[in-house]
Amino acid sequence: MTDVKQGEESTTGAKASFGATMKAVFWSFLGIRKRSDYEKDSASLNPVHVVIAGLIGVMLFIGVLVALVKFAVS
Repeated sequence: MTDVKQGEESTTGAKASFGATMKAVFWSFLGIRKRSDYEKDSASLNPVHVVIAGLIGVMLFIGVLVALVKFAVS
């Protein structure tokens, strides 16, 4: 028998999808994460997915900055 509250996932074997990882990394980039969401993510996110999502996020951020600079200079 498991003691899982209604609306919560069991974190014993459920791994988050890559999309869920991207969402968690996006909100972490903005710096607005709830402590409960952080704790849930730390138990279910795959570290390899977090690194890949972080690198994708950094590349997108740099691309947006470069595009803004090119727009401002032109």
